[in-house]
This record gives sequence, C-alpha cells and structure tokens, in this order.
Amino acid sequence: MRSTQQLSITLPNEMADLVRAKVAKGEYATESEVIRDGLRTLLARDRAVEDWLRETVVPAYDALKADPSRAVSAQHVRSALSNSHKNALAKKGQ
Repeated sequence: MRSTQQLSITLPNEMADLVRAKVAKGEYATESEVIRDGLRTLLARDRAVEDWLRETVVPAYDALKADPSRAVSAQHVRSALSNSHKNALAKKGQ
C-alpha cells in the first residue's frame, strides 16, 4: 500500500512562481518538497499556537476568573500602549 497520495492543487501565480524558484535555486529537489515543507511549517505553527493557548492563555484566564480584581480595564490597556508607543517614538527621534 502506498504511503503517499497524489493531489492536484491550484496556486495563485505568485505562489506557483515562488515554488518553481525554490526548486530552480536548488533549495528543494522538487515542487512537492516545497509544498511538504510548507505544510510541516504550518503544522508546527498550529502546534505552537495550541501550546501557547494551553500553557499561557488558559492559566491566565483561570487566574483572572478566580480573582477578578486582577483585571485591568480596556482604557488602562489603551493608555499603557499609547504611552509605550510615544516613548518608542521619542527614543527613535533622539
């Protein structure tokens, strides 16, 4: 029994050109290798997001639910981000 399966896909011209260029430059032996590597990267990203959600977001949510006094308002977050942005711009201008 085969461990692979042939698919037919349609890509936008820019993506198809990119795949062909990767093969032409010798970065990959075949167009299929480019697509497989892209899918492996996508799977790794999905795993990283799932891990972040499970290890960081869920515990933070649970902690906030257990102690709502830890919450900050949206206005507070906007203000902090605005101040941080202003400081970064000021440093850049120096």
